[in-house]
Amino acid sequence: QVRLVESGGGLVQSGGSLRLSCVGSGGILSIDAMAWHRQAPGKQRELVAVVNKGGTTSYADSVKGRFTISRDGAATVSLPLNSLNHEDTAVYYCYADNVSYRYWNDDDAPVVGRGNYWGQGTQVTVSS
Repeated sequence: QVRLVESGGGLVQSGGSLRLSCVGSGGILSIDAMAWHRQAPGKQRELVAVVNKGGTTSYADSVKGRFTISRDGAATVSLPLNSLNHEDTAVYYCYADNVSYRYWNDDDAPVVGRGNYWGQGTQVTVSS
C-alpha cells in the first residue's frame, strides 16, 4: 500500500536550520504534485510549499526566501528550513496529490488505483 514517510524534524534554536525529507513507497507509478503542510498547536493545518511534476513551486508568504521545496525523485520531496523562528514550530506533514499506484496483494492479484495521501508528520520545534 502507498505510504509517505517523513524524516528530519527535531529541536533547533532560533536562526537555525533543518532539512525535511519525505519518501513515498508502495508501488507508486507517478505523483502529480507533492507538498508540505504544517499544523501548529491550536491552529489549522496550512500549506507551506508545493511542487508539481514539472518543477513549478509555490510557497506560503511566511516562508518565502527561507524554505525551498524540491522533488528529488518521482516519489521523494525535501524541504530545507532555514532561518527558523518560533512561529515555525509545528508538525510538518508531507502530502502527495493524485498518486497513481500498482502493487500486488497477498493473493498475487494486481491492485491499481489513484488517490491522495498524507504522511504521519514530523515535529519541528524552534526554541527562542
